[in-house]
Amino acid sequence: MLPEVLKHLQALVSYDTRNPPREIGTGGIFDYLRSQLDGFRIEVVDHGAGAVSMLAVRGQPRRLFNVHLDTVPSSQAWSADPHTLRVTEDRAIGLGACDIKGAAAGLLAAAAVTQGDAAFLFSTDEEANDPRCIAGFLATDHGFDEAIIAEPTMCEAVLAHRGISSVLLKFRGVAGHASGANAMQTSALHQAIRWGGKALDFVESQSHQRFGGLTGLRFNIGRVEGGIKANMIAPSAELRFGFRPLPSQSIDGLHEGFRGMADASAIESYEETFRGPSLPAGDVATAEQRRLEARDLADALDLPIGNAVDFWTEASLFSAGGLTAMVYGPGDIAQAHTADEWVALEQLQRYADSVARIMDNNAQ
Repeated sequence: MLPEVLKHLQALVSYDTRNPPREIGTGGIFDYLRSQLDGFRIEVVDHGAGAVSMLAVRGQPRRLFNVHLDTVPSSQAWSADPHTLRVTEDRAIGLGACDIKGAAAGLLAAAAVTQGDAAFLFSTDEEANDPRCIAGFLATDHGFDEAIIAEPTMCEAVLAHRGISSVLLKFRGVAGHASGANAMQTSALHQAIRWGGKALDFVESQSHQRFGGLTGLRFNIGRVEGGIKANMIAPSAELRFGFRPLPSQSIDGLHEGFRGMADASAIESYEETFRGPSLPAGDVATAEQRRLEARDLADALDLPIGNAVDFWTEASLFSAGGLTAMVYGPGDIAQAHTADEWVALEQLQRYADSVARIMDNNAQ
């Protein structure tokens, strides 16, 4: 089946679905998908801002395969045209080949050689931190119980991963001459730095926390801005940070703690700019029950189970929506978002064979 997978992957890579700039419409790559899914009922929805979803259904399935078709932007570091697939002895190279158009190609190839019930949800906003497609789908009376979300997992079923939250935190100060005795307390930058020290100490104190093979709380201060010059008290400062909690940790509870580490009078605003739940979603008891249900599904589908991962996926959105969800796809996450992105041919073959076997079993 590998030649067919590569034929589809060559076509899919040729379509520019970089995100940003989020210039993705209902034609192009979706016209190609329509042409390859004979016998499927197809619904395409434009959610705006380059977010387009396509649901393709054959028969009466209760299980859904999800693949995002958008890619990160390319860079000047590419050694050739990123939208022209190059195939070597052991790998396929192209923008999105690993993350995760290779899985879409595998689903198309598998659908052509099987007759069983099948459902595919293709989306184009995963790389935008603005998940309109999945939210729109989950808001419908979709009727699905299980979801297999394609991301590069080396063809192992991933049952758990961290959540993610990003924050813009703004501090206010009082402008003045830096020689003043009040500079230590009234500088917005000093407030930001004090907050950062408390936050880092707190994160280190969470190193003992564990869930499903994951340990501790991931945290990063990505940007600090503020002030005017060395002899002026900074009247304002802003700080962008993010954290990635374990499934057992409450994002809301962590926000309350981080917000409380600063003097309330010094905070101009505290704004969460993006949130993604953990996989499985829910409190400690619920998350563990959902993890066990996903493990049972992987066992029933005869899929090897891999370790929990630190990166975030939209599988958590399906889990929060009440579906039994796991992450499963071809390729290594280490190749995602890189120049000359590639996926091993062996991985493409393994993925296509496995989803074809699952679809064949649906016909029995």
